[in-house]
Amino acid sequence: MVSSVIDIPDFFACNRALVDSELNRLIPSETHEPVRLHRAIRWSVFAGGKRFRPTLLIATGEAFGAAPEQLLRTGCALEMIHTYSLIHDDLPSMDNDDLRRGQPTCHVQFDEATAILAGDALQALAFQTIAEDEQLSPEIRVRVAAELARGAGTPVGMVSGQARDLEAESQTINARALEQIHLEKTGALICAAARCGAIIGGANDSELNAITDYAANLGLLFQITDDLLDVTATAGEMGKTPGKDARSRKATYPAIHGLEATRAKIKAAHAAACNALAQIDRNPDTLRAIADFVSRREA
Repeated sequence: MVSSVIDIPDFFACNRALVDSELNRLIPSETHEPVRLHRAIRWSVFAGGKRFRPTLLIATGEAFGAAPEQLLRTGCALEMIHTYSLIHDDLPSMDNDDLRRGQPTCHVQFDEATAILAGDALQALAFQTIAEDEQLSPEIRVRVAAELARGAGTPVGMVSGQARDLEAESQTINARALEQIHLEKTGALICAAARCGAIIGGANDSELNAITDYAANLGLLFQITDDLLDVTATAGEMGKTPGKDARSRKATYPAIHGLEATRAKIKAAHAAACNALAQIDRNPDTLRAIADFVSRREA
């Protein structure tokens, strides 16, 4: 059931404004040398997007009593990692896409080498941002940096999932292998966002386990809906090229399960995410509303 008290579009809009303002402060200006590199970074970071991962981190942290100023820079670091992954994911050697967030991808607008360097720079800046966050204790900075690295890397993070996804192209894989790809490629960074928020908020081990369960199912929910949208949405609705999964013979939920079974799996992942929140003795309204929002998303 959708929360009657949380206006999620407004919640996302408010946090997006906060995150964008801080990102603007943290990222070198377009006039700072090397100019072409910084233009490319800003082209990709400020192309739009809901700032889903930082907003999830903020929502989770606030549920555990963290102050907004304790959460903002880690949220920005997450967005840097996410944007770097999109820049590299769009490269000709990866998904070879020419549209992202409704505009030409970084390597199309600039060039391939500049796009690679832009992603590299954002990855480095993400960890610098956490390391220099004076709102957090040194111990929490180390824990948050480790969570982000684990979620972004390998063997069970975003990079691992990307590798599995590339290996699965033009091959027949089973449903279990597909779920593992999604848990890593998309879910790991989403899980890191929620876990970082909970850690900053002082969650205990039991609460952290419940948040992990919630976020893992939320990550699956997010990617399954993304797979469905690739089949059903237009380029204008998605802000990227639809139908590429099928043309690349990628493993997706609709390809393996069909549309109706995919919709059933969306409902199941949503229910599992919400059930995990029942294990936490906190106010879960915003986190539950985020799961509702993802299950209903149209772009």
